[in-house]
Amino acid sequence: METPIISLKDVAISHEEGLLLTHVNLVVNPGEFVYLIGKSGAGKTSLLRTLYADHPIDSGEEAMVCGFDLMHLKRRQTPMLRRKVGIVFQNFRLLKDRNVYNNLAFVLQATGWKRSDIDSQIMNTLEAVGIADKAQSSIYHLSEGEQQRVGIARALINNPSLILADEPTGNLDPATSSDIMQLLVNLNRQTGTTMLISSHDFMMIDKYQSRMLVCENGSLVDPQQ
Repeated sequence: METPIISLKDVAISHEEGLLLTHVNLVVNPGEFVYLIGKSGAGKTSLLRTLYADHPIDSGEEAMVCGFDLMHLKRRQTPMLRRKVGIVFQNFRLLKDRNVYNNLAFVLQATGWKRSDIDSQIMNTLEAVGIADKAQSSIYHLSEGEQQRVGIARALINNPSLILADEPTGNLDPATSSDIMQLLVNLNRQTGTTMLISSHDFMMIDKYQSRMLVCENGSLVDPQQ
């Protein structure tokens, strides 16, 4: 039996105003493609942040992500967890003073890659997301769709086991949103990388149907259970 990529048992997550999610139970297995939906403020982003150790867990029986125990994670272990988890943001969060290539090189250098391996890893990853021809382009000269492809490349660059995407099509027009969702679906199928994607984009969710989880009323619900 495969070890889950994510395993949460009876987890509670709060924010500044009090408890946000309680009794969270979640299992995501290797290779799954899962949507996380819910109204604004329902806890989707806080849950994703918790999974990459950027938001504390109040309590719980178990909280495992990519083999790391979030409830007993030491600070020195956080970078090791984040090498296993790629993160895609709605607003891209790219370094505007660096070109595409150097945005990715910065990540690889920070995570200890050998200089001799960096070039091929960057170009292979840019090829995978369809923008190998933009390696030397300034971020300012890219469309929003191209910027999100760079964001996805950055999430992929360390060959993660899990990608967490927080509203990855939230700032994009419908045609570009479809391109980005198709890219994520293809990457999941081709690489086997597990994906948990927060989204309000119900047109895309309907077009690219998969397992869906709902944040509502302080709980995480799996409609299929």
